[in-house]
Amino acid sequence: MAMAIRVFLILLLFLSSTNLSSSLYEDQVGLMDWHQQYIGKVKHALFHTQKTGRKRVLVSTEENVVASLDLRHGEIFWRHVLGTNDVVDGLDIALGKYVITLSSDGSILRAWNLPDGQMVWESSLQGSKASKSILYIPKNLKADKDDLILVFGKGCLYGVSSIDGEVLWRQDFAGESFEISHIIQSTDEIYVAGFVGSSKFYVYGLNAKNGELLKNDHTTLPCDTFGELLSVSGDKFVGLDNTRSKILTINIKNGKISYKQKAISDLIKDSSGRAIILPSRLPELFALHINSHVLLIKVTNEGELVLVDKINNSAAVSDALSISEDQHAFAFVQHEDSEIHLFVKDVNDWNSDLLKESIVIDHQRGNVDKIFINNYVRTDRSHGFRALMLMEDHSLLLVQQGEIVWSREDGLASVVDVTTSELPVEKAGVSVAKVEQNLFEWLKGHVLKLKGTLMIASPEDVVAIQALRLRSSEKSKMTRDHNGFRKLLIVLTRAGKVFALHTGDGRVVWSILLHTLRKTEACEHPVGLNIYQWQVPHHHALDENPSILVAGRCGASLATPAVLSFIDAYTGKELNSLSLAHTVTQVIPLPYTDSTEQRLHLIIDINQHAYVYPRTPEAIDILQREFSNVYWYSVEADNGVIRGHTLKSNCIHIVDEYCFDFRNLWSIVFPSESEKIISTVTRKSNEVVHTQAKVMTDYDVMYKYVSKNVLFVANAAPKARGEIGTATPEEAWLVIYIIDTVTGRILHRMTHHGCQGPVHAVFSENWVVYHYFNLRAHRYEMSVVEVYDQSRADNKDVWKFVLGKHNLTSPISSYYRSEVITKSQSYFFTHSVKAIEMTSTAKGITSKQLLIGTIGDQVLALDKRFLDPRRTLNPSQAEKEEGIIPLTDSLPIISQSYITHSLKVEGLRGIVTVPAKLESTSLVFAYGVDLFFTQIAPSRTYDSLTEDFSYALLLLTIVALVAAIFVTWVLSERKDLQEKWR
Repeated sequence: MAMAIRVFLILLLFLSSTNLSSSLYEDQVGLMDWHQQYIGKVKHALFHTQKTGRKRVLVSTEENVVASLDLRHGEIFWRHVLGTNDVVDGLDIALGKYVITLSSDGSILRAWNLPDGQMVWESSLQGSKASKSILYIPKNLKADKDDLILVFGKGCLYGVSSIDGEVLWRQDFAGESFEISHIIQSTDEIYVAGFVGSSKFYVYGLNAKNGELLKNDHTTLPCDTFGELLSVSGDKFVGLDNTRSKILTINIKNGKISYKQKAISDLIKDSSGRAIILPSRLPELFALHINSHVLLIKVTNEGELVLVDKINNSAAVSDALSISEDQHAFAFVQHEDSEIHLFVKDVNDWNSDLLKESIVIDHQRGNVDKIFINNYVRTDRSHGFRALMLMEDHSLLLVQQGEIVWSREDGLASVVDVTTSELPVEKAGVSVAKVEQNLFEWLKGHVLKLKGTLMIASPEDVVAIQALRLRSSEKSKMTRDHNGFRKLLIVLTRAGKVFALHTGDGRVVWSILLHTLRKTEACEHPVGLNIYQWQVPHHHALDENPSILVAGRCGASLATPAVLSFIDAYTGKELNSLSLAHTVTQVIPLPYTDSTEQRLHLIIDINQHAYVYPRTPEAIDILQREFSNVYWYSVEADNGVIRGHTLKSNCIHIVDEYCFDFRNLWSIVFPSESEKIISTVTRKSNEVVHTQAKVMTDYDVMYKYVSKNVLFVANAAPKARGEIGTATPEEAWLVIYIIDTVTGRILHRMTHHGCQGPVHAVFSENWVVYHYFNLRAHRYEMSVVEVYDQSRADNKDVWKFVLGKHNLTSPISSYYRSEVITKSQSYFFTHSVKAIEMTSTAKGITSKQLLIGTIGDQVLALDKRFLDPRRTLNPSQAEKEEGIIPLTDSLPIISQSYITHSLKVEGLRGIVTVPAKLESTSLVFAYGVDLFFTQIAPSRTYDSLTEDFSYALLLLTIVALVAAIFVTWVLSERKDLQEKWR
């Protein structure tokens, strides 16, 4: 028997000695995470459809992306996401092989290789003043070089070689305050036209070879102009006067200027609306939008205006497309219910249509915002057309032959806010046939997994294993799972559209374009602000659907009216919408719900009023019962003031029972000459803290100062508010505060000399971690501050607890001025940071990890133990047992700790964490231009087995151990018997 035990122990030691790795195999990537790539709202588009090479469309977007898309499928061939401030101003093609981009207000010119997107050259164009930027590539210019690129930016005009980016010549117009609006190409000269002020029109002639000024002319227009001039030919321009009631026509011949003006009322009777000249470039034509109509107006050689056509319900007009030497076509679209009608016409022939198609488009995409057209030759040698449409929700469609060839949901590149919702509960009742089928699939799957583990699986078996793994994971089911992995990510985009994404595979479950956030005459510039959980049914989860609240306003200004929308989280149906008479500066979710489980919210306006929603008598009753427990704060960063507020009474000057006045409880005014607010952060309202007590290495107990009413504030010196390097170490400092927002008490204050922002911070439990730049060390730093409550130190006395003299049951109030102590430490950190978040779990038991969005657009998971302020150079044995890591001056960057693996979340802006029902697991969603989702287990999956766990191998191991025990027992008994016979 002893021998059997020894064999058993050897086998057990062998199994336990296998290393558990946290890395992924290649075939496991994508099982628990997904990654989606987008480009954003398209600004410029160029088709490249030559016979040789792939057909593609080149685009630049408002997310500062330059990309090449496959014209057949809409997939990304290549793309480059430029910096946040590197806005793309122009896009063109040079020499048939280079994509030319102008960005950063006309100061950076780049050439990209068209097939693969590699950068060929980059030129920095320095100027003396800010101005608009223009990119112009002349065609067939008679000069020594026919590869000239003309750029206007920073008040200067540049001639640049498209071969190597060399600046050939430079002409400075900054001293004359001349703002170029158009570049005109002549045979061997270049004319530039623009304004000095808003009414003086100038034209300069330049030598194309060396940029030398040859001639100039100017005139004073009879009125100021509105907007920009539009070129209708090489020498004709049109524009509006400042009253938008007259059209100015400017003609330039041989550098000489002449102009005419004509009232819009002479062209159309009903001209009472606001006129806008559309930016579509058409030969000898321009489009004027007025009163929901588009007027197509022809400019004659004499500068006269002739109304050609009037288009009703027109959404967009394209630029002209040259289809032969003397034939130009353009497109426009009209909306009618859920259909759009696409028309392509010859500029010189209005009696016939080159193309007329009707396309059915999902009404949730909104209207057509822009249209770009391209032609191709059909088999019968006639011209066919394809249209690239940018929709109101920022999605991109390619339409050809009356069908949508492909579509891209590029509105998801501009996510504003994120919340989550549970999926429906799975209904009970399963058929016997389904059980039998599932049992067969289960047995088949584990046999295949066993073959894969023993490395005897054929290539067909490997494919089957992958398919079974994806199918058996059930990650894309539309019902809840017992681990809480399947949820809906509900995101609000800049276009005012709400998407519900399934966490299993990232697919769009539903989407809705909110009519409250669509541009109308009453709401010209709608802005979506935030998204909140409105109703979360717990007692009636089978009968009622959860709902969400979307808050917005009709403009960027705080003085614009607020709008609200209520959406069913399961179906995406808009349940209700409100256009409010008051404004919105803050939306405060309160920790109270009514009988229908709708959560109460306070909306604060700019006139010191608070409105309660939902607007029901029950909500009023609940709020009045909790009147004295409602506190909030406001931050005025520009004025350097933080204020605390509480409700006072019903509004006096407003007849609305749901309106309340509030009063200021306290205020903190920071000295403006030495401190400016640059960052604030507070705890999540739904964060769960497992325990307030923390046992130290000497078995002493410290109590965390855990309060949801705590605010972290980072202030910087006035000269250190800008970019890194704008201040010297002597002029820069950071001052951080931890403030109780109920009483205004400053719990902690600390100054970092020689440091500046930007500051990124995260607040969790009783600690805050923040990231900044140290000018003296020329390195980034991360600091941690932990706050402990010393007033509860008496609770450590066991005798007081036995005798009933403890204060564990005494209420905890912010007005009880508890004595607090802090522990802090600072470390160097290698990377610049875009966002910081921490993991969150259902019970708060699992160890915390910091999720750091790096400058490389990846997400790094860093154990909170590395940011423990109790770290020392030589930790004691007890500290080592507790898990305290020896002190180093820098935080480690472990390549295996990137939860994004080798992927990038381009343009990373935010990270959201959501607890799963499984305590070990946290769900992570990172968004920017791209989207990324994954599951992480900071302390590993100690409470579950992985989905690909081989039960067959476990069963085989148990059988082998039992057989080994039995065999060794028989051998041992036989050996003992033989010993006795000796």
